[in-house]
Amino acid sequence: MPALDSQMPKVAYANLPDVRLAYYEVGPRKGVPVILCHGFPELAFSWRHQLRALEAAGRWAIAPDQRGYGLTSRPEAVEAYDIEALTGDMVGLLDHLGVEKAVFCGHDWGGIVVWQTPLRHPGRVAGVIGVNTPFMPRAPADPIAIMRKRFGDDMYIVNFQKPGEADAVLAADVEKAMSFFMRRPLPGTPPASGGLSGDGQREGQGDGAPAPTFALLKMLQAWDPAADPREALLKPEEMAFFVDTFRRTGFTGGINWYRNFTRNWERSAGIVERVDVPSLMIMAELDAVLPPSAADGMEAFVPQLEKVLIKGSGHWTQQEKPDEVNATIVDWMDRRFPT
Repeated sequence: MPALDSQMPKVAYANLPDVRLAYYEVGPRKGVPVILCHGFPELAFSWRHQLRALEAAGRWAIAPDQRGYGLTSRPEAVEAYDIEALTGDMVGLLDHLGVEKAVFCGHDWGGIVVWQTPLRHPGRVAGVIGVNTPFMPRAPADPIAIMRKRFGDDMYIVNFQKPGEADAVLAADVEKAMSFFMRRPLPGTPPASGGLSGDGQREGQGDGAPAPTFALLKMLQAWDPAADPREALLKPEEMAFFVDTFRRTGFTGGINWYRNFTRNWERSAGIVERVDVPSLMIMAELDAVLPPSAADGMEAFVPQLEKVLIKGSGHWTQQEKPDEVNATIVDWMDRRFPT
């Protein structure tokens, strides 16, 4: 088990029905807490900058290692990672803390969790903050079928459906995998205008550029770090924390979230798609997978929405531009949920 980085508070645990959830807590236990939900392949550690900023602002904040990650349990069954389980964990964490409602803030896959939580547990959500990930309405058909048709079998989410394959590729050289992912965009990269919409469809680029295939595993296997002009995102000790953790846990838990896309779609029929709480959408200018354009039209589903664009940031926004993200979150919290 890796030594806990000094940037994180002491770990605590919530014993939920089928997982032991590890979490990191800061600030006074008063007011509306902020629950910080990470994405793939990340950890509660990804929110280290925000935990410090929220604590300095006198805010109560909690960042869990979500199921399948870090110090939290990793159930065997793929179905144990569906959206009902993931949102249920967040409610279970609130019950453990003795809290009725919280503001849920999520990045990447964590963003899907926090936008879905008010649909399934409306009485437990005070507000929502999406980082890069917009609210995604239910797809018109099975999203995996849509992505396979548009991008092919090598598209990473489609590829992730194959049992064990992506797990083995990523685990074969964890340091290489994490170094491949955790990079800043190249200087001068034009603002992202494509990416994946909520149903996996390609959004128009408007520049005549070919649509990418998002064949990340093939890109990783062919990748030469010495030839990559992108700047490394993490300090060596930060990278070591991620690498040591994923060497211990593997990637299967996180990949299993993706293996529930079809199940989640099937089981979400009939759910009213409206988020009736104060909401904030933090968009990253240079995110190629979740570009700002992916948030177009959110207001139809999220009427109390504010949007903020973080310029110069790629996908790992809360780690790439922590000062801007922290200031945005604290300002919004102060206005919408004053202490």
